[in-house]
Amino acid sequence: MKKMSLIAFATTIILISSVATYAQAAFNTGEVGVFLGEYGRFQVYTPDTAGTIQLERLTILVGVGQNAVFDYQNDAEIEEPVINVSNPLLSDYEIYGSFNNTYSFEPPDVYEQLNIYGWNGESYALLKFTITNREASTLEGALIGLDIIPYLDAEYGYDTVTYDGTNKIIRSHRGGTNLGFKLLSHNLSSLYSFEWYEDYYVDSSYWSWMNYGSLQPQYVSNTADGPVTITAQDPIVLNPNASIEVYYGVAVGTTESEMISNMEAATQKYYSITSVEADNNTIPEGYVLEQNYPNPFNPSTAIKFGIPEASNVRLKIFNTLGEEVAELVNEYLDAGTYTYSFDASQLTSGIYVYTLQTGDQLISKKMTLIK
Repeated sequence: MKKMSLIAFATTIILISSVATYAQAAFNTGEVGVFLGEYGRFQVYTPDTAGTIQLERLTILVGVGQNAVFDYQNDAEIEEPVINVSNPLLSDYEIYGSFNNTYSFEPPDVYEQLNIYGWNGESYALLKFTITNREASTLEGALIGLDIIPYLDAEYGYDTVTYDGTNKIIRSHRGGTNLGFKLLSHNLSSLYSFEWYEDYYVDSSYWSWMNYGSLQPQYVSNTADGPVTITAQDPIVLNPNASIEVYYGVAVGTTESEMISNMEAATQKYYSITSVEADNNTIPEGYVLEQNYPNPFNPSTAIKFGIPEASNVRLKIFNTLGEEVAELVNEYLDAGTYTYSFDASQLTSGIYVYTLQTGDQLISKKMTLIK
């Protein structure tokens, strides 16, 4: 399952119109094309005459220990078949599929849902991974990351992986081909690349790489095998049946600056579909949670908040009994000012409390819904 031969790739490219021979669903924005395979294998191609593959594989990793890492090669099995969503609500194109660990039945028992979004004429895609804990116990210190194998211009090897700390982009590049990856929803805490070798996908190795603990600034491949890149975000606690959403942007460009520009557009689209409007040019001196407007409201209102530094942000709504009725934001945000458009059409009239939590900061205000 690791690497298809070049002959197999060539056959696949010829048969792109018959996607089922290679991937179960695909779309082409006119600027970038993507595949999603039946076990959760995400790929990128250039929509030229040849349909040139640029990314052999991007797949999710969920690790909780030395011998407990969920990965594509050893664990992933189909739960819901991959499909092209017929009437996407958030984008022009959408692919969906879900996967579980029943290929191996090895821990951790997690359920992976993957939505891929694309827009006409755009050179990027957004990936939303929803990871649910199906274990009977809490997953403590769980790490979520990616396993990435580039195939730039349909060739392995002699390419470079560079981390752009300013823009927080992982860039795979060779010549005039630039492929970028950006964790949009959380903080990237570990990034490590190495030269591919056969059967590298072992739980203990994955766990070690995911705990690398820093962001490798650059890796230069010096063989025809090419690099493998392993990432991880900050550890989380995931209770039984609880879920976490993780968003990545993937962008392409013929130059580094073009790819970065496309990734900026992907980031703005991410804020748009998650109902968060960002203004990173207005940075407050302290943590700010403003009164919602309008208030009272029916059924929608805007909640504005500001953070002076990059933080993991949680914005929640509670009723007067202290019960959580909605979690609006749970993600890593850059310093800036944000506005969330809250639709309370599913709630009953009454007084609610909304809270902003960032680290040890907690701010609360009241809002009134009148129907």
